Amino acid sequence: MSIAPTLDKTLNPATTMGAVTLHVGDLETMSAYYANALALTPIEERSQGRDVVRVLGRGGVPLLRLIKTAGLPGVDPSQAGLFHTAFLFEDEASLAATVARAAQHPASRFVGSSDHLVSEAFYFTDPEGNGIELYRDRPRSAWTYQANGEVDMASIYLDPNRYLQQHLTEEALTHAEDHAGIIGHVHLQVGDIAQARDFYVGSLGFETMLGSHPGALFASAGGYHHHVAMNTWNSRGAGPRAATLGLGDVSITVPAREDLESVAARLTSAGLQSADDGDRVTVRDPWGTHVTVALPGTSVEDLLER
Repeated sequence: MSIAPTLDKTLNPATTMGAVTLHVGDLETMSAYYANALALTPIEERSQGRDVVRVLGRGGVPLLRLIKTAGLPGVDPSQAGLFHTAFLFEDEASLAATVARAAQHPASRFVGSSDHLVSEAFYFTDPEGNGIELYRDRPRSAWTYQANGEVDMASIYLDPNRYLQQHLTEEALTHAEDHAGIIGHVHLQVGDIAQARDFYVGSLGFETMLGSHPGALFASAGGYHHHVAMNTWNSRGAGPRAATLGLGDVSITVPAREDLESVAARLTSAGLQSADDGDRVTVRDPWGTHVTVALPGTSVEDLLER
């Protein structure tokens, strides 16, 4: 008598986030914005029929894939999709330098800053209405937790001018593109938190880190404060996404092939359709947002060909 293997319920603790894909109407304006405001470097591009794909990053590491897509309506802030892409920096000087660049760019819209207890964050909107978070983490040893094990997070006013006065240096500002940055998390707009929990926690395998915040859910792998967040603040009750500019793909990186197999097995068990291409598994969330779970080492060539 054979015994079926136990189905892993959670993602590998070493899971991280990969490059975010945006469909854009004006590739040159958007590319120039991210290059000048966020010090991302255009790495390579390729034409795909009527579309043009351009990859940008820091230090050769892809962070953003822009796809020039003709004929799509603009971002609708009341629909499911992207709330913001969160760029994580190693220290205060690197963060301050990027915040200063973004704040000085004429196409930026500064929308706030917060001390979240686990992190310090500054928020902007790009020229086509996509949200951006620039942040750095406080050490995990400084994080605190509720009695139920959920991480403490808050939104306490953080004075941007004072932060820049304290942490901005000429060296960091001049050489901002040389300072490492990664995609720390992706925050999504969804139509329903319970459905989002079923998909991102129950099926993909993230673990809830904060589920009591009104209208929002924060989840991660390995105890991070969050790799993904979902909220209904602007999009409560939203149905499947129409084809628009904005978010094209959320990318998650897992360490090994067996992790991909576990993801695929969970999705199948949940009755969800997915595709396994060997080095990545792709699926759509309940609102049609495309999600890619991939192995490490995704190259620029891989991103251009997807």
